[in-house]
Amino acid sequence: MANTQHDVIVIGAGVNGLACARQLAAAGQRILVLERRNVTGGRFAVEEFHTGFRCRPVMEAIGPEAPLFVPLPDGRGMLLSSDPRLAAKAITQFSAKDAAKYPEYCATMSKIARALAPLLRTVPPDIDKPATGELWGLLKVGRGIRGLGQKDMFRLLRWGPMAAADFVAEWFEFEPLRAALAARGIYGTALGPWSAGSALLMLLQAAAAQLPAHLEKGNAEVRAGCEVTSIQVKDGRATGVVLRGGEEIAAKAVVSGADPKRTLLGMVDASHLTPDFLAKLGNYRCAGTVARVHLALDALPNFTALKGLSADTMGSAVQAWKDAGFEKAAPVAIGQMPLSGRIHIGPEVDYLERAFDASKYGEFSQKPFLEVTTPTLRDPSLAPKGKHVMSIHVQYAPYKLRAGDWNSRGDALADTVIKTLAEYAPDLPGRILHRHVITPLDLEETYGLSGGHLFHGELALDQLFTMRPVLGWARYRTPVHGLYLCGAGTHPGIGTNGECGHNAAREIRKDLRR
Repeated sequence: MANTQHDVIVIGAGVNGLACARQLAAAGQRILVLERRNVTGGRFAVEEFHTGFRCRPVMEAIGPEAPLFVPLPDGRGMLLSSDPRLAAKAITQFSAKDAAKYPEYCATMSKIARALAPLLRTVPPDIDKPATGELWGLLKVGRGIRGLGQKDMFRLLRWGPMAAADFVAEWFEFEPLRAALAARGIYGTALGPWSAGSALLMLLQAAAAQLPAHLEKGNAEVRAGCEVTSIQVKDGRATGVVLRGGEEIAAKAVVSGADPKRTLLGMVDASHLTPDFLAKLGNYRCAGTVARVHLALDALPNFTALKGLSADTMGSAVQAWKDAGFEKAAPVAIGQMPLSGRIHIGPEVDYLERAFDASKYGEFSQKPFLEVTTPTLRDPSLAPKGKHVMSIHVQYAPYKLRAGDWNSRGDALADTVIKTLAEYAPDLPGRILHRHVITPLDLEETYGLSGGHLFHGELALDQLFTMRPVLGWARYRTPVHGLYLCGAGTHPGIGTNGECGHNAAREIRKDLRR
Protein backbone atom coordinates (compact mmCIF):
# COMPACT_ATOMS: atom_id res chain seq x y z
CA MET A 1 0.00 0.00 0.00
CA ALA A 2 1.27 3.47 -0.91
CA ASN A 3 2.25 5.85 1.86
CA THR A 4 -0.22 8.55 0.85
CA GLN A 5 -2.92 8.65 3.51
CA HIS A 6 -6.27 10.42 3.48
CA ASP A 7 -9.07 10.23 5.98
CA VAL A 8 -11.72 9.59 3.35
CA ILE A 9 -11.68 8.84 -0.38
CA VAL A 10 -14.80 9.79 -2.30
CA ILE A 11 -15.30 7.98 -5.60
CA GLY A 12 -16.96 10.25 -8.14
CA ALA A 13 -17.15 14.05 -8.42
CA GLY A 14 -20.84 14.15 -9.22
CA VAL A 15 -23.42 16.19 -7.37
CA ASN A 16 -23.71 13.77 -4.46
CA GLY A 17 -20.00 12.99 -4.25
CA LEU A 18 -19.13 16.68 -4.02
CA ALA A 19 -21.89 17.31 -1.48
CA CYS A 20 -20.56 14.49 0.70
CA ALA A 21 -16.97 15.67 0.32
CA ARG A 22 -17.90 19.21 1.27
CA GLN A 23 -19.65 18.11 4.46
CA LEU A 24 -16.79 15.85 5.52
CA ALA A 25 -14.14 18.44 4.72
CA ALA A 26 -16.04 21.02 6.76
CA ALA A 27 -15.81 18.62 9.71
CA GLY A 28 -12.02 18.62 9.44
CA GLN A 29 -11.53 15.38 7.51
CA ARG A 30 -8.84 15.15 4.83
CA ILE A 31 -10.82 14.31 1.71
CA LEU A 32 -9.70 13.12 -1.70
CA VAL A 33 -12.28 12.98 -4.49
CA LEU A 34 -11.42 10.74 -7.44
CA GLU A 35 -13.31 11.28 -10.70
CA ARG A 36 -13.08 8.75 -13.53
CA ARG A 37 -13.78 11.31 -16.25
CA ASN A 38 -11.80 14.45 -17.04
CA VAL A 39 -14.65 16.73 -15.98
CA THR A 40 -16.37 17.11 -12.63
CA GLY A 41 -20.01 17.71 -11.86
CA GLY A 42 -21.40 14.34 -12.91
CA ARG A 43 -24.78 14.64 -14.58
CA PHE A 44 -24.52 18.43 -14.51
CA ALA A 45 -21.09 18.88 -16.05
CA VAL A 46 -21.12 21.21 -19.07
CA GLU A 47 -19.39 19.65 -22.08
CA GLU A 48 -18.82 20.45 -25.72
CA PHE A 49 -20.66 18.13 -28.13
CA HIS A 50 -19.87 20.05 -31.32
CA THR A 51 -17.31 22.75 -32.02
CA GLY A 52 -18.44 25.80 -30.08
CA PHE A 53 -21.64 24.17 -28.78
CA ARG A 54 -21.92 23.06 -25.15
CA CYS A 55 -24.59 21.73 -22.80
CA ARG A 56 -25.15 19.41 -19.87
CA PRO A 57 -25.17 16.08 -21.70
CA VAL A 58 -27.10 13.91 -19.23
CA MET A 59 -29.57 16.23 -17.51
CA GLU A 60 -30.34 19.92 -17.78
CA ALA A 61 -30.83 21.81 -14.52
CA ILE A 62 -34.12 23.68 -14.87
CA GLY A 63 -35.26 25.63 -11.85
CA PRO A 64 -38.87 25.86 -10.65
CA GLU A 65 -39.01 29.46 -11.89
CA ALA A 66 -38.77 28.34 -15.53
CA PRO A 67 -41.95 28.33 -17.66
CA LEU A 68 -43.49 25.15 -19.03
CA PHE A 69 -44.50 25.35 -22.69
CA VAL A 70 -46.89 22.70 -24.02
CA PRO A 71 -47.31 22.85 -27.81
CA LEU A 72 -50.32 20.91 -29.07
CA PRO A 73 -50.75 18.92 -32.29
CA ASP A 74 -53.54 21.25 -33.46
CA GLY A 75 -51.21 24.25 -33.44
CA ARG A 76 -52.35 25.73 -30.15
CA GLY A 77 -50.04 26.14 -27.21
CA MET A 78 -50.30 26.33 -23.43
CA LEU A 79 -47.71 28.27 -21.47
CA LEU A 80 -47.57 27.79 -17.72
CA SER A 81 -45.69 30.43 -15.80
CA SER A 82 -44.18 29.59 -12.41
CA ASP A 83 -46.69 32.08 -10.94
CA PRO A 84 -49.92 30.08 -10.47
CA ARG A 85 -52.08 33.15 -11.03
CA LEU A 86 -50.42 33.96 -14.33
CA ALA A 87 -50.56 30.30 -15.36
CA ALA A 88 -54.27 30.18 -14.56
CA LYS A 89 -54.86 33.00 -17.05
CA ALA A 90 -53.19 30.92 -19.75
CA ILE A 91 -55.30 27.86 -18.86
CA THR A 92 -58.55 29.84 -19.10
CA GLN A 93 -58.62 29.62 -22.91
CA PHE A 94 -58.69 25.82 -22.65
CA SER A 95 -60.79 25.25 -19.54
CA ALA A 96 -62.27 27.83 -17.18
CA LYS A 97 -62.84 25.05 -14.64
CA ASP A 98 -59.17 24.01 -14.71
CA ALA A 99 -58.04 27.62 -14.50
CA ALA A 100 -60.04 28.05 -11.31
CA LYS A 101 -58.55 24.87 -9.81
CA TYR A 102 -54.92 25.46 -10.80
CA PRO A 103 -53.92 27.89 -7.99
CA GLU A 104 -55.44 25.53 -5.43
CA TYR A 105 -53.52 22.61 -6.97
CA CYS A 106 -50.24 24.54 -6.79
CA ALA A 107 -50.88 25.64 -3.20
CA THR A 108 -51.71 22.09 -2.13
CA MET A 109 -48.65 20.65 -3.84
CA SER A 110 -46.41 23.27 -2.23
CA LYS A 111 -47.91 22.64 1.19
CA ILE A 112 -47.40 18.88 0.93
CA ALA A 113 -43.93 19.34 -0.55
CA ARG A 114 -42.87 21.42 2.46
CA ALA A 115 -44.14 18.71 4.79
CA LEU A 116 -42.31 15.97 2.87
CA ALA A 117 -39.04 17.83 2.36
CA PRO A 118 -37.66 16.92 5.83
CA LEU A 119 -38.17 13.25 4.97
CA LEU A 120 -35.63 13.61 2.17
CA ARG A 121 -33.10 14.74 4.77
CA THR A 122 -33.96 11.96 7.20
CA VAL A 123 -31.70 8.94 7.33
CA PRO A 124 -33.80 5.77 7.02
CA PRO A 125 -34.01 4.07 10.43
CA ASP A 126 -32.41 0.79 11.35
CA ILE A 127 -35.27 -1.62 10.71
CA ASP A 128 -34.14 -3.96 13.51
CA LYS A 129 -32.99 -1.58 16.25
CA PRO A 130 -33.94 2.02 15.44
CA ALA A 131 -32.07 4.52 17.59
CA THR A 132 -33.84 7.17 19.63
CA GLY A 133 -32.52 9.92 17.35
CA GLU A 134 -33.82 8.15 14.28
CA LEU A 135 -37.27 7.77 15.77
CA TRP A 136 -37.21 11.42 16.79
CA GLY A 137 -36.39 12.40 13.22
CA LEU A 138 -39.31 10.39 11.92
CA LEU A 139 -41.51 11.85 14.62
CA LYS A 140 -40.66 15.36 13.44
CA VAL A 141 -41.54 14.39 9.88
CA GLY A 142 -44.80 12.89 11.17
CA ARG A 143 -45.60 16.08 13.06
CA GLY A 144 -45.04 18.06 9.88
CA ILE A 145 -47.44 15.79 8.01
CA ARG A 146 -50.01 16.08 10.79
CA GLY A 147 -49.59 19.83 10.50
CA LEU A 148 -51.08 19.64 7.03
CA GLY A 149 -54.48 19.31 8.61
CA GLN A 150 -56.83 16.37 8.41
CA LYS A 151 -57.93 16.96 4.82
CA ASP A 152 -54.46 17.22 3.27
CA MET A 153 -52.98 14.55 5.54
CA PHE A 154 -55.50 11.99 4.31
CA ARG A 155 -55.03 13.28 0.78
CA LEU A 156 -51.31 12.52 1.06
CA LEU A 157 -51.91 9.01 2.40
CA ARG A 158 -54.30 8.33 -0.46
CA TRP A 159 -52.30 9.97 -3.24
CA GLY A 160 -48.97 8.28 -2.50
CA PRO A 161 -49.76 4.84 -3.99
CA MET A 162 -51.85 6.26 -6.82
CA ALA A 163 -51.03 6.45 -10.50
CA ALA A 164 -50.13 9.94 -11.67
CA ALA A 165 -52.87 9.65 -14.30
CA ASP A 166 -55.55 9.17 -11.66
CA PHE A 167 -54.08 11.89 -9.48
CA VAL A 168 -54.16 14.64 -12.11
CA ALA A 169 -57.60 13.50 -13.33
CA GLU A 170 -58.99 14.34 -9.90
CA TRP A 171 -57.92 17.94 -10.43
CA PHE A 172 -58.24 18.74 -14.11
CA GLU A 173 -60.23 17.95 -17.24
CA PHE A 174 -58.01 19.36 -20.04
CA GLU A 175 -55.99 16.40 -21.28
CA PRO A 176 -52.76 18.23 -22.27
CA LEU A 177 -52.64 19.84 -18.83
CA ARG A 178 -53.08 16.46 -17.19
CA ALA A 179 -50.28 14.97 -19.29
CA ALA A 180 -47.84 17.82 -18.67
CA LEU A 181 -48.29 17.57 -14.90
CA ALA A 182 -48.31 13.75 -14.76
CA ALA A 183 -44.97 13.72 -16.61
CA ARG A 184 -43.22 14.77 -13.40
CA GLY A 185 -44.11 11.37 -11.95
CA ILE A 186 -42.47 9.36 -14.72
CA TYR A 187 -39.43 11.45 -15.64
CA GLY A 188 -36.36 9.22 -15.91
CA THR A 189 -38.17 6.10 -14.69
CA ALA A 190 -39.45 2.81 -16.05
CA LEU A 191 -42.96 3.81 -15.02
CA GLY A 192 -45.91 4.97 -17.06
CA PRO A 193 -48.52 7.49 -15.93
CA TRP A 194 -50.86 4.61 -15.09
CA SER A 195 -48.22 2.87 -12.92
CA ALA A 196 -48.91 2.66 -9.20
CA GLY A 197 -46.74 5.00 -7.17
CA SER A 198 -46.07 7.49 -9.95
CA ALA A 199 -48.14 10.07 -8.06
CA LEU A 200 -45.74 9.70 -5.12
CA LEU A 201 -42.87 10.63 -7.40
CA MET A 202 -44.72 13.80 -8.37
CA LEU A 203 -44.89 14.70 -4.68
CA LEU A 204 -41.26 13.78 -4.02
CA GLN A 205 -40.08 15.82 -7.01
CA ALA A 206 -41.95 18.79 -5.58
CA ALA A 207 -40.41 18.16 -2.15
CA ALA A 208 -36.89 17.96 -3.59
CA ALA A 209 -37.36 21.37 -5.20
CA GLN A 210 -37.79 22.82 -1.68
CA LEU A 211 -34.26 21.93 -0.63
CA PRO A 212 -31.08 23.96 -1.21
CA ALA A 213 -28.22 22.58 -3.28
CA HIS A 214 -24.93 21.25 -1.86
CA LEU A 215 -22.63 21.36 -4.86
CA GLU A 216 -19.39 22.94 -3.70
CA LYS A 217 -16.41 20.73 -3.02
CA GLY A 218 -15.28 22.88 -0.09
CA ASN A 219 -11.71 22.09 1.01
CA ALA A 220 -11.67 18.65 -0.54
CA GLU A 221 -8.94 17.74 -3.02
CA VAL A 222 -10.36 16.66 -6.39
CA ARG A 223 -8.45 14.63 -8.96
CA ALA A 224 -10.09 14.15 -12.36
CA GLY A 225 -9.10 11.49 -14.87
CA CYS A 226 -8.55 8.93 -12.09
CA GLU A 227 -10.60 5.77 -12.48
CA VAL A 228 -11.00 3.55 -9.44
CA THR A 229 -10.92 -0.07 -10.56
CA SER A 230 -11.19 -1.73 -7.16
CA ILE A 231 -11.76 -1.04 -3.50
CA GLN A 232 -9.26 -2.71 -1.20
CA VAL A 233 -10.64 -4.64 1.75
CA LYS A 234 -8.70 -6.13 4.64
CA ASP A 235 -10.26 -8.04 7.53
CA GLY A 236 -13.72 -6.91 6.44
CA ARG A 237 -12.83 -3.21 6.30
CA ALA A 238 -12.22 -0.89 3.35
CA THR A 239 -8.63 0.35 3.45
CA GLY A 240 -8.28 2.26 0.18
CA VAL A 241 -8.60 2.05 -3.58
CA VAL A 242 -6.65 0.97 -6.63
CA LEU A 243 -6.62 3.16 -9.73
CA ARG A 244 -6.39 2.06 -13.33
CA GLY A 245 -2.66 1.85 -13.86
CA GLY A 246 -2.04 0.28 -10.47
CA GLU A 247 -1.70 3.26 -8.11
CA GLU A 248 -2.90 2.46 -4.60
CA ILE A 249 -4.29 5.12 -2.27
CA ALA A 250 -4.98 4.39 1.37
CA ALA A 251 -7.73 5.91 3.52
CA LYS A 252 -9.64 5.32 6.72
CA ALA A 253 -12.91 5.15 4.80
CA VAL A 254 -14.12 4.99 1.22
CA VAL A 255 -17.33 6.59 -0.02
CA SER A 256 -18.73 5.78 -3.45
CA GLY A 257 -20.89 8.18 -5.41
CA ALA A 258 -21.23 5.53 -8.11
CA ASP A 259 -24.36 3.43 -8.28
CA PRO A 260 -24.74 0.43 -5.91
CA LYS A 261 -24.16 -2.24 -8.55
CA ARG A 262 -21.10 -0.57 -10.06
CA THR A 263 -19.66 -0.14 -6.57
CA LEU A 264 -20.41 -3.42 -4.85
CA LEU A 265 -20.53 -5.79 -7.80
CA GLY A 266 -17.81 -4.10 -9.82
CA MET A 267 -15.25 -2.67 -7.39
CA VAL A 268 -15.52 -5.03 -4.42
CA ASP A 269 -14.45 -8.67 -4.58
CA ALA A 270 -17.50 -10.89 -4.13
CA SER A 271 -15.74 -12.85 -1.37
CA HIS A 272 -16.33 -9.90 0.98
CA LEU A 273 -20.12 -10.03 0.55
CA THR A 274 -22.62 -12.66 1.66
CA PRO A 275 -24.60 -14.69 -0.90
CA ASP A 276 -27.82 -13.24 0.50
CA PHE A 277 -26.66 -9.67 0.01
CA LEU A 278 -25.36 -10.43 -3.49
CA ALA A 279 -28.73 -11.92 -4.41
CA LYS A 280 -30.61 -8.88 -3.12
CA LEU A 281 -28.35 -6.46 -4.96
CA GLY A 282 -28.55 -8.55 -8.09
CA ASN A 283 -32.32 -8.02 -8.05
CA TYR A 284 -31.99 -4.26 -7.65
CA ARG A 285 -33.62 -2.79 -10.75
CA CYS A 286 -31.60 -0.19 -12.63
CA ALA A 287 -32.40 -0.68 -16.31
CA GLY A 288 -32.91 2.80 -17.73
CA THR A 289 -35.42 3.97 -20.31
CA VAL A 290 -33.88 7.31 -21.22
CA ALA A 291 -31.77 8.68 -24.05
CA ARG A 292 -30.58 12.19 -24.88
CA VAL A 293 -30.32 14.01 -28.19
CA HIS A 294 -28.45 17.32 -28.46
CA LEU A 295 -28.82 19.58 -31.46
CA ALA A 296 -26.53 22.38 -32.62
CA LEU A 297 -28.81 24.88 -34.37
CA ASP A 298 -28.05 27.80 -36.66
CA ALA A 299 -31.19 29.53 -35.29
CA LEU A 300 -34.15 28.82 -33.05
CA PRO A 301 -36.88 26.77 -34.72
CA ASN A 302 -40.34 28.27 -35.14
CA PHE A 303 -42.83 26.36 -33.03
CA THR A 304 -46.24 26.69 -34.65
CA ALA A 305 -47.90 26.97 -31.25
CA LEU A 306 -46.05 30.19 -30.43
CA LYS A 307 -48.26 32.08 -32.88
CA GLY A 308 -51.39 31.11 -31.02
CA LEU A 309 -50.36 32.36 -27.57
CA SER A 310 -52.56 35.16 -26.31
CA ALA A 311 -51.25 38.58 -25.29
CA ASP A 312 -51.97 37.78 -21.63
CA THR A 313 -50.05 34.51 -21.91
CA MET A 314 -47.07 36.21 -23.51
CA GLY A 315 -47.19 38.85 -20.83
CA SER A 316 -46.84 36.18 -18.19
CA ALA A 317 -43.83 34.77 -20.06
CA VAL A 318 -42.16 38.16 -20.06
CA GLN A 319 -42.85 38.62 -16.36
CA ALA A 320 -41.49 35.16 -15.51
CA TRP A 321 -38.39 35.90 -17.58
CA LYS A 322 -37.77 39.12 -15.65
CA ASP A 323 -38.50 37.53 -12.27
CA ALA A 324 -35.96 34.78 -12.99
CA GLY A 325 -33.29 37.41 -13.70
CA PHE A 326 -32.67 36.30 -17.27
CA GLU A 327 -33.57 39.59 -18.95
CA LYS A 328 -30.09 41.14 -18.62
CA ALA A 329 -28.09 37.93 -18.90
CA ALA A 330 -29.75 36.61 -22.03
CA PRO A 331 -31.78 39.18 -23.95
CA VAL A 332 -34.00 37.50 -26.56
CA ALA A 333 -37.06 38.38 -28.55
CA ILE A 334 -40.29 38.28 -26.57
CA GLY A 335 -41.65 35.61 -28.88
CA GLN A 336 -38.81 33.25 -27.92
CA MET A 337 -39.30 33.48 -24.16
CA PRO A 338 -41.72 30.52 -23.94
CA LEU A 339 -38.82 28.34 -25.11
CA SER A 340 -36.63 29.42 -22.19
CA GLY A 341 -37.85 26.70 -19.80
CA ARG A 342 -39.17 23.20 -20.39
CA ILE A 343 -41.00 22.26 -23.56
CA HIS A 344 -43.25 19.26 -23.03
CA ILE A 345 -44.04 16.97 -25.96
CA GLY A 346 -46.74 14.51 -24.91
CA PRO A 347 -50.25 15.86 -25.47
CA GLU A 348 -52.23 13.15 -23.67
CA VAL A 349 -51.80 10.83 -20.71
CA ASP A 350 -52.46 7.88 -23.00
CA TYR A 351 -49.78 9.16 -25.40
CA LEU A 352 -47.30 8.88 -22.52
CA GLU A 353 -48.59 5.42 -21.63
CA ARG A 354 -48.28 4.17 -25.21
CA ALA A 355 -44.69 5.43 -25.31
CA PHE A 356 -44.07 3.46 -22.11
CA ASP A 357 -45.72 0.36 -23.61
CA ALA A 358 -43.15 0.26 -26.41
CA SER A 359 -40.27 0.19 -23.94
CA LYS A 360 -41.75 -2.73 -22.02
CA TYR A 361 -41.30 -4.86 -25.11
CA GLY A 362 -37.78 -3.78 -25.98
CA GLU A 363 -38.52 -0.98 -28.47
CA PHE A 364 -38.06 2.76 -28.35
CA SER A 365 -41.27 4.63 -28.93
CA GLN A 366 -42.02 6.00 -32.39
CA LYS A 367 -43.97 8.73 -30.59
CA PRO A 368 -41.70 9.43 -27.62
CA PHE A 369 -42.34 11.59 -24.62
CA LEU A 370 -39.87 14.47 -24.99
CA GLU A 371 -38.77 17.19 -22.62
CA VAL A 372 -36.89 19.86 -24.53
CA THR A 373 -34.76 22.70 -23.24
CA THR A 374 -32.88 25.47 -25.02
CA PRO A 375 -30.07 26.30 -22.57
CA THR A 376 -28.63 29.03 -24.81
CA LEU A 377 -31.69 31.17 -24.03
CA ARG A 378 -30.45 31.29 -20.42
CA ASP A 379 -26.73 31.26 -21.21
CA PRO A 380 -25.79 32.50 -24.71
CA SER A 381 -22.14 31.58 -24.11
CA LEU A 382 -23.00 27.91 -24.71
CA ALA A 383 -23.03 28.44 -28.50
CA PRO A 384 -21.50 30.81 -31.08
CA LYS A 385 -23.25 34.17 -31.34
CA GLY A 386 -26.72 33.89 -32.84
CA LYS A 387 -26.75 30.08 -32.69
CA HIS A 388 -28.42 27.77 -30.21
CA VAL A 389 -28.33 24.42 -28.43
CA MET A 390 -31.40 22.27 -28.07
CA SER A 391 -31.14 19.53 -25.44
CA ILE A 392 -33.75 16.76 -25.59
CA HIS A 393 -34.65 14.23 -22.93
CA VAL A 394 -36.08 11.18 -24.72
CA GLN A 395 -38.41 8.73 -23.03
CA TYR A 396 -38.90 5.83 -23.52
CA ALA A 397 -35.72 4.20 -24.88
CA PRO A 398 -35.08 0.87 -23.13
CA TYR A 399 -31.60 -0.22 -22.14
CA LYS A 400 -32.21 -3.68 -23.63
CA LEU A 401 -33.53 -3.68 -27.18
CA ARG A 402 -35.51 -6.58 -28.60
CA ALA A 403 -33.93 -6.16 -32.04
CA GLY A 404 -30.43 -4.88 -32.74
CA ASP A 405 -28.37 -2.90 -30.26
CA TRP A 406 -27.70 0.71 -29.40
CA ASN A 407 -24.43 0.77 -31.35
CA SER A 408 -26.49 0.44 -34.53
CA ARG A 409 -29.80 2.08 -33.63
CA GLY A 410 -28.78 5.43 -32.16
CA ASP A 411 -29.27 7.26 -35.46
CA ALA A 412 -32.74 5.75 -35.87
CA LEU A 413 -33.66 7.07 -32.45
CA ALA A 414 -32.42 10.56 -33.38
CA ASP A 415 -34.43 10.43 -36.62
CA THR A 416 -37.56 9.59 -34.63
CA VAL A 417 -36.96 12.41 -32.16
CA ILE A 418 -36.42 15.00 -34.88
CA LYS A 419 -39.44 13.78 -36.83
CA THR A 420 -41.58 14.05 -33.69
CA LEU A 421 -40.38 17.57 -32.94
CA ALA A 422 -40.87 18.63 -36.55
CA GLU A 423 -44.60 18.05 -36.09
CA TYR A 424 -44.52 21.05 -33.73
CA ALA A 425 -41.64 23.03 -35.30
CA PRO A 426 -41.65 22.21 -39.05
CA ASP A 427 -38.46 24.15 -39.82
CA LEU A 428 -36.38 22.35 -37.17
CA PRO A 429 -34.69 19.79 -39.51
CA GLY A 430 -33.34 22.60 -41.67
CA ARG A 431 -31.86 24.38 -38.65
CA ILE A 432 -29.70 21.47 -37.50
CA LEU A 433 -25.94 21.85 -37.92
CA HIS A 434 -25.05 18.76 -35.90
CA ARG A 435 -26.76 16.18 -33.72
CA HIS A 436 -25.32 14.16 -30.87
CA VAL A 437 -27.06 11.07 -29.52
CA ILE A 438 -26.53 9.62 -26.04
CA THR A 439 -28.13 6.18 -25.83
CA PRO A 440 -28.80 4.19 -22.64
CA LEU A 441 -25.63 2.24 -23.46
CA ASP A 442 -23.67 5.50 -23.63
CA LEU A 443 -25.10 6.51 -20.26
CA GLU A 444 -23.66 3.29 -18.86
CA GLU A 445 -20.29 3.17 -20.64
CA THR A 446 -19.42 6.87 -20.85
CA TYR A 447 -21.15 8.27 -17.79
CA GLY A 448 -20.90 5.27 -15.47
CA LEU A 449 -24.63 4.68 -14.91
CA SER A 450 -25.34 0.95 -14.58
CA GLY A 451 -28.17 0.07 -16.94
CA GLY A 452 -28.18 3.66 -18.14
CA HIS A 453 -30.44 4.71 -15.26
CA LEU A 454 -30.36 8.44 -14.46
CA PHE A 455 -31.15 7.87 -10.80
CA HIS A 456 -28.83 4.88 -10.17
CA GLY A 457 -31.86 2.61 -9.83
CA GLU A 458 -35.60 2.56 -10.33
CA LEU A 459 -37.64 4.95 -8.21
CA ALA A 460 -40.39 2.49 -7.36
CA LEU A 461 -42.34 1.86 -4.18
CA ASP A 462 -40.18 -1.18 -3.36
CA GLN A 463 -36.91 0.72 -3.92
CA LEU A 464 -37.46 3.83 -1.81
CA PHE A 465 -36.54 4.91 1.73
CA THR A 466 -35.69 1.86 3.90
CA MET A 467 -35.49 -0.29 0.76
CA ARG A 468 -33.02 1.83 -1.21
CA PRO A 469 -30.92 0.18 -2.45
CA VAL A 470 -31.93 -2.98 -0.55
CA LEU A 471 -33.76 -3.73 2.66
CA GLY A 472 -31.43 -3.62 5.65
CA TRP A 473 -28.80 -1.50 3.90
CA ALA A 474 -30.50 1.84 3.37
CA ARG A 475 -28.35 3.87 5.78
CA TYR A 476 -25.44 4.62 3.41
CA ARG A 477 -23.32 1.89 4.97
CA THR A 478 -22.48 -1.41 3.28
CA PRO A 479 -21.57 -4.90 4.55
CA VAL A 480 -17.93 -3.84 4.22
CA HIS A 481 -16.99 -1.71 7.23
CA GLY A 482 -15.70 1.70 6.26
CA LEU A 483 -17.27 1.54 2.80
CA TYR A 484 -20.24 3.81 2.18
CA LEU A 485 -22.60 4.77 -0.63
CA CYS A 486 -23.60 8.38 -1.26
CA GLY A 487 -25.02 8.33 -4.80
CA ALA A 488 -28.58 8.48 -6.11
CA GLY A 489 -28.93 4.75 -5.41
CA THR A 490 -29.45 5.73 -1.77
CA HIS A 491 -32.25 7.66 -0.07
CA PRO A 492 -33.82 9.90 -1.28
CA GLY A 493 -32.57 9.09 -4.79
CA ILE A 494 -34.44 11.99 -6.31
CA GLY A 495 -33.68 15.63 -6.96
CA THR A 496 -30.64 17.52 -8.13
CA ASN A 497 -29.38 19.05 -4.91
CA GLY A 498 -26.91 16.50 -3.55
CA GLU A 499 -29.19 15.37 -0.75
CA CYS A 500 -27.98 11.75 -0.85
CA GLY A 501 -24.40 12.92 -0.34
CA HIS A 502 -25.44 15.32 2.38
CA ASN A 503 -27.23 12.56 4.30
CA ALA A 504 -24.40 10.09 3.84
CA ALA A 505 -21.85 12.55 5.23
CA ARG A 506 -23.80 12.86 8.47
CA GLU A 507 -23.69 9.10 9.01
CA ILE A 508 -20.01 8.84 8.06
CA ARG A 509 -19.10 11.60 10.49
CA LYS A 510 -20.82 9.66 13.28
CA ASP A 511 -18.75 6.58 12.52
CA LEU A 512 -15.47 8.47 12.23
CA ARG A 513 -16.00 10.02 15.66
CA ARG A 514 -16.25 6.59 17.29
